[in-house]
Amino acid sequence: MLLSCGSQAQVSQGNKNGKSYVIGFYNLENLFDTFHDEGKNDYQYLPDGDNNWTEAKYAKKLQNMAKVIAEMKKDNGAWHAVLGVSEVENRHVLEDLVMEPAIAEANYQIVHYDSPDRRGVDCAMFYRPEIFKLIATEAIPFTFTPSRIDWSEWTQEEMDNFKTRDVLLCRGTIDGEMFGIFVCHLPSRLGGKGADLRPRGAEIVYQRAMELQKEFPGIKIVVMGDMNDNPQDVSMTDYLMGKEFREGLSDEEFFDPFLSMIKDGYASLYYQGGNNIFDIIMCNNALANAKQGTFQIQPIVKQKYYGRIFNKPFMTNQSGQYKGTPFRTFSGGAFIGGFSDHYPTYIVIAK
Repeated sequence: MLLSCGSQAQVSQGNKNGKSYVIGFYNLENLFDTFHDEGKNDYQYLPDGDNNWTEAKYAKKLQNMAKVIAEMKKDNGAWHAVLGVSEVENRHVLEDLVMEPAIAEANYQIVHYDSPDRRGVDCAMFYRPEIFKLIATEAIPFTFTPSRIDWSEWTQEEMDNFKTRDVLLCRGTIDGEMFGIFVCHLPSRLGGKGADLRPRGAEIVYQRAMELQKEFPGIKIVVMGDMNDNPQDVSMTDYLMGKEFREGLSDEEFFDPFLSMIKDGYASLYYQGGNNIFDIIMCNNALANAKQGTFQIQPIVKQKYYGRIFNKPFMTNQSGQYKGTPFRTFSGGAFIGGFSDHYPTYIVIAK
């Protein structure tokens, strides 16, 4: 049974303490359209594919994703300023989603790059242009070097043939303060040789984040995504330098609010019989312990936790074998009309 993070986190753009904004992440669980994209392995998401992926099912999927985003707005009193997403096929599905009636008023703009992932899924970011002033974007590819990981068990051919999602990096300002937003979907749990792929993915993000801090002193960095690892796993603690507490954080470390939450039984998904939080959002010291009068991460659940897992009853199986777990789109290969196998997560920043 997944614990609920049901308390509301009201956010406004002009409260007595200044400005507050929501920054979040949502794995949309295979948001594919019904057309074949050249070079992508999307055959099961075609009308004659294994999933019998019809326009009606696609429309239902879009409506469901929009409903979750709209419900988060209802809870928070404001749309996300920034929302990173993963498991999206292309820009077309993103454009369809932001035009859904339930969220169209948010006027979300899109950042997306096609990546070489063999499944054909990418990361992307929605942002509200009146809040997040986009300056630059880049797609960061997966590489095996430079790394402190020993790749001697991999042949050069294996490394050349490995394809996964790029990491998306968006740099911009919120109310004049510089932010760097990383959106990740680290390599899946393949087993065997796959064990080092997520640490390497985390290492790539960390290396680029440290470069950003040198290039833009004082930049506030948010790293979010489906890490396919838990907050206490080595990829997050040793390679992304995720720490449980804000206190004592250095500029070479990240504050991971979900490390405390998983220890207390919270979860963003159900995987191999256990509760997990793969949907992690971290921030650097400049945002965790901000200078007075500037944006800083805020406690938003029970005034104790600095992250929230959004898991309303309509997104959750209420009975049966999977009671208490996310109500997903597919089960056993059959379309069941649910939402996602992940719950979205978010943080709130304020000044």
